[in-house]
Amino acid sequence: MNPGLLSERLRIRHQGLPRVLQDGSRIAVVGAGPAGSMFSYFLLNMAEAVALDVSVDMFEPRHFCHRGPAGCNHCGGIVSESLVQRLATEGIILPDDVVQRGIESYTLHMDVGDVEIATPLMEKRIAAIYRGNGPRDSEPLDTHSFDGYLLELAQQKGATVINKLVTDVRRNGELMSVHCADQFSDSYDLVVMATGVNSRLMESLENQTQEFHRPGRTKTFICEFHLGRKVIRETFGPSMHVFLLDIPRLEFAALIPKGDYVTLCLLGDDIDDELMSRFFASPEVQNCFPDATIPVHVCHCYPRINIKPSNPAYGNRLVMIGDSGTTRLFKDGIGAAYRTAKAAAKTAIFHGVGAEDFKTHYAPLCRKINKDNRVGKVVFGFGGMVQKARFARRGVLRMTANEQSQEGSRRRMSGVLWDLFSGSATYTDIFLRTLHPAYVVSLLWSLVAGNMPGSAARKEPVPRDETDHVRH
Repeated sequence: MNPGLLSERLRIRHQGLPRVLQDGSRIAVVGAGPAGSMFSYFLLNMAEAVALDVSVDMFEPRHFCHRGPAGCNHCGGIVSESLVQRLATEGIILPDDVVQRGIESYTLHMDVGDVEIATPLMEKRIAAIYRGNGPRDSEPLDTHSFDGYLLELAQQKGATVINKLVTDVRRNGELMSVHCADQFSDSYDLVVMATGVNSRLMESLENQTQEFHRPGRTKTFICEFHLGRKVIRETFGPSMHVFLLDIPRLEFAALIPKGDYVTLCLLGDDIDDELMSRFFASPEVQNCFPDATIPVHVCHCYPRINIKPSNPAYGNRLVMIGDSGTTRLFKDGIGAAYRTAKAAAKTAIFHGVGAEDFKTHYAPLCRKINKDNRVGKVVFGFGGMVQKARFARRGVLRMTANEQSQEGSRRRMSGVLWDLFSGSATYTDIFLRTLHPAYVVSLLWSLVAGNMPGSAARKEPVPRDETDHVRH
């Protein structure tokens, strides 16, 4: 533990300043997903390091050991190897039964062709996980829920789980009060909001005061297809299948193999039936499945995700973390949950739980994430231009395919695409790499060569039989 932080903590405790956690202080964490569980884990770990005796109540109505909606956390379920390693340094070591499948490559599907992008470096591998215990009506999984595992770690540190639905959070004098659907209520020295954006509680908080605005949201679509391990191994392999299609409002689409199931994740500007119909009707999507027929999905949801941060993400004795506060745009939500949870816990233990404390020590991280997200919007804007321009897709295909076929080559486009799909790097880093002269020259040459008569990228896809159909 940093000696400077420890001495600062002791100085604050001895001064008895207001809005500082003391022995006997009580903390309520609303939501026990990754953000809530990691916050509880970090806070209790830090409190133990400075001999501070506090209690943590985690309010979570779901049971992550259940299948279907009762245990679902509405997420595609992808974590990068770099995040896995970072968690390990914090004592959070994911056991083998948490990882559904190791993803060794991306397969990029476009109307001008497909290309497989192998992992650039061993540390840039990714893994597929279940946030609950699998789809509705599925057989019980012989693996462990990622969210359930994190929750158990928080409990082992001393957190108490209260299986109740919080319906309101109010100020009660100098403290905060938590109110549940069954009329239960209690007072706390700090309330941590980790509910995500699909809870009505954030709307209630916004209505209580004009000082707080809940996160901006957009609707996504996630579903599960049951295909069996053998079929998945033969058709999808250890690859995550990503689609770059000319479909308005679609920012990202991927098929993620997980055990006996394949998860489909669609992200964009308010996914609706029209967009989904166009996606499912695409030959590039249909041809990924056996007999080019998309099976009926066994489970689906339309969760909303954070596309604009809370403003502000804190108040006196109140802080929003993860999707409730700020997160990465479209990517690496679990990584953002880790960063915001740790920063908020560090602020509460070593500095205080007042609005000024969070403004000084927690808000800078939020601003950093939000600034990077603004760059991300530019990156996705360029991606949208590629989606609309067939000649650009041919250039991207040629440049990527050449990099993958030449051993030892600098995989500039491959690296950009890998980090963009996986969220392994910041949008700022990705954007700056696209400005490198070598990247620009290689892309320009690929645009020319890929659109020349006779180029492989110029070949039109084989027409599909008009009798082919899709069910969804």
